[in-house]
Amino acid sequence: MNHLFPTYARWEVEPADAKGTKLIDKNGKEYLDFTSGIGVTNLGHRPDSVQAAITKQLNKFWHVSNLFTQEQQAVAAEKLAHASGLAYTFFANSGAEANEGAIKLAKKATGKDKIITFNKSFHGRTIATMGATGQDKVKQGFGSMLPTFSYATFNDIESVKSLIDNETAAVMVEVVQGEGGIHLADSAFLEELQQLCHEYQALLIIDEIQTGIGRTGKPFAFQHYDLQPDIITCAKGLGSGLPIGAIIGKENLKEYFGPGSHGSTFGGNPLSIASAIATMEIVFNEDFLSEVNEKAEYLLEQLKKSLYNIEEVTAIRSLGLMIGIEMNTNTASLLQFLRNDGLLTLSAGENVLRLLPPLTVTVEEINQAVAILKKNIVPVQTA
Repeated sequence: MNHLFPTYARWEVEPADAKGTKLIDKNGKEYLDFTSGIGVTNLGHRPDSVQAAITKQLNKFWHVSNLFTQEQQAVAAEKLAHASGLAYTFFANSGAEANEGAIKLAKKATGKDKIITFNKSFHGRTIATMGATGQDKVKQGFGSMLPTFSYATFNDIESVKSLIDNETAAVMVEVVQGEGGIHLADSAFLEELQQLCHEYQALLIIDEIQTGIGRTGKPFAFQHYDLQPDIITCAKGLGSGLPIGAIIGKENLKEYFGPGSHGSTFGGNPLSIASAIATMEIVFNEDFLSEVNEKAEYLLEQLKKSLYNIEEVTAIRSLGLMIGIEMNTNTASLLQFLRNDGLLTLSAGENVLRLLPPLTVTVEEINQAVAILKKNIVPVQTA
C-alpha cells in the first residue's frame, strides 16, 4: 500500500541519478531532461559550484530560525536587489508563498483590498493564490475563493480598464503565462497596464516564479520591457532545486513589512540561501546570459525549421529558453512517446508542449532534442 495522497498523476519514470541535462532512472535508462524540474534546475542537475556551497553550509548549521541575524540572507537579498533594480527581499519557501506574501504586502501598503489578475494565469495552490489564479480547473471542489480577486483578459487593456478603480490594491501579472500555454505579453499592453496602476495608485506585481532567474535570457522577464514593477516574486530557479521563494519590493514598501507583519519558520533556510547565492553568481553574469540568448535563438531556429512543416504544429512561442509548441491535438500521449524516446518535456494546458531546458544545455543536446521531437510529432507532414 502506498500511503501518499494520490495528488499527482505521476510518470512511470523513477529517477536514480541526475547530472547536468541528463537524468537516469532506476532501470538505467538515460533521459535528456527538458523539464528542469518544472523550471527549477536552471543550471542543470547538481551544478558543481552550487553543490559545493550547499555542502559547505551543511558542515556549519542547517537551521536556526529567523530570530537570528544571518549574514548570508543579506548577501542573497543584495544580489536580488542589484539584479532586479528593487530594494528589499523577504525569503519564503516556494512560489505560492512568495505570491501570497506579495498579495499581503500590496493590501497592507495600499490599505485597499481588490486585486486584478488575468484569465489563464497561474499563481499557486494556496487558498489566496488559487483565488488569484485565472483558471477554474485549479479551484474546483475547494469551495469559495477570496472575493477580492477579479480577472481581466491577458493582452486586453480595455478589460483591465473595466475592472480597475480606486479600491484596487494591485494588478498581478505574468509577462509570460507559463502554465496558461506560454503566452507572451505585448509591450504596449504592459506599458499601458503600468500607467493604469500609477493612475489608480495600485501596485504592479509581476509574478516571476517561472520566468525569473535567467529563464528568459535576462535576470527577470520584466526586463525585456519598459517596466518598473513595485513587487516581483520569484522561486523555482532561485535555489537550483532547494526550496526557496522571494518577494522583492521597492524602497517605499519597507515600512509595511516590519516586525510581526509577516513571517516564516523555514524561509531563508541556510542551505537554500547558500544554494541561491551560488546559483545567482552564475546566472546573473552577463556573459552567461549572453550564451543563454544565443542558445535560445538557435533552439527556436531549429524548432521552426524542423516542426513548422508538420500539420499538427500550429504555433511556436518563446522567450529565452521558455518555449511553447502549440498543437492541434492533446499533448498527453505525445509526452509519453517522447519519454519512451528519452526526452522529458512538459505540457502547458491540454495542447501546448512546454520545453524548459537547463540554461546550460549544449548545442549538441538541443539538436538531439529537436530530432526526437521531429521523429515523434510525425503522423502528417505537408510537402
